[in-house]
Amino acid sequence: MVSSSVSGEPRKVTIHDVARSAGVSRQTVSRALNDKDEIDGSTKQRVLDAARALGYRPSRFARGLVRQDTTTIGLVIPDLLNPFFTEVAAAALEAARARGWHVVVYDTADRAEEERGTLQVISSQVDAVVGYFSCPEDELQLFTRGMPVVLIGREHHTARFSSIRIDGEEGVRAAVAHLVAAGHTRIGMLDHHGRVDPSIRREWFTTAAVSHGIDADVVVGADQSADGGGAALRALLYAHPDVTAVFTFNDIIAIGVLRAARRLGRSVPQDLAVIGFDGLQLGALVEPPLASVALDTRKLGALAIEQVARLLTGANPLADDELVVRAELRLGGSA
Repeated sequence: MVSSSVSGEPRKVTIHDVARSAGVSRQTVSRALNDKDEIDGSTKQRVLDAARALGYRPSRFARGLVRQDTTTIGLVIPDLLNPFFTEVAAAALEAARARGWHVVVYDTADRAEEERGTLQVISSQVDAVVGYFSCPEDELQLFTRGMPVVLIGREHHTARFSSIRIDGEEGVRAAVAHLVAAGHTRIGMLDHHGRVDPSIRREWFTTAAVSHGIDADVVVGADQSADGGGAALRALLYAHPDVTAVFTFNDIIAIGVLRAARRLGRSVPQDLAVIGFDGLQLGALVEPPLASVALDTRKLGALAIEQVARLLTGANPLADDELVVRAELRLGGSA
């Protein structure tokens, strides 16, 4: 079958036509036509049937493009300036490198329009997608049709998607219990300022605070930066000058709190105890060393790549209970 152009002249069928007909990505068509292993049998047959029905014949140039032995993964990160995401990306790159895969990293600058722009180009460049998305799943489906998608830190509801879940509830409970045991009765939280609804980390904090009879409404929003943490601390102490301990949405905000506390003449942890969330390597380099509800970023990256490998090959995916990274309290001099 040969398509017709607007002018009426026959239009040569392209690899994109085959991908659209088979409901898969261009890379999946390439792998099926070149008999690569990392594609399940039913998908391969569907692609071959679509190519045969359309009369697809790859050009010499196209053959040079599609006969590549490397799987390419798209890793979508909201902000590479945030060391947490840099650590996760490094772990994913290491795990992918061990498989001989390439990783293309996309930084969306934590903006919805950048995220949509990334989605518009991603399906023509990669074999699978891993990362952080805030857009609705119907948009994700539209732009990643035919590709495995692994979401980090977000639940999924679409059958072909998978999620790496972060469970920090026990770690946050341990953090609040540690502060209470140290004599703190007025504990504030600096939450993610960009959230419309309270973050799950605030929910964990609220549950833990209430269990100890602590006021859980001493909360101020903060931008995800050191400067944002400093500004939020000043706002918190202005509204609640009796606060003696702070739990923050992430370590970058907490590092900003440490710097601002010194400028405000508050000694840490004597006058103000500080506990972050993430467990960044950077936290060990500040003074005093940062206490944090710590995640294993290496495990996050490795799990994401492992799940992608299983989805690409048609192997049984990891079960939901295997796709959980639990955070644990790691004490430091700041608390």
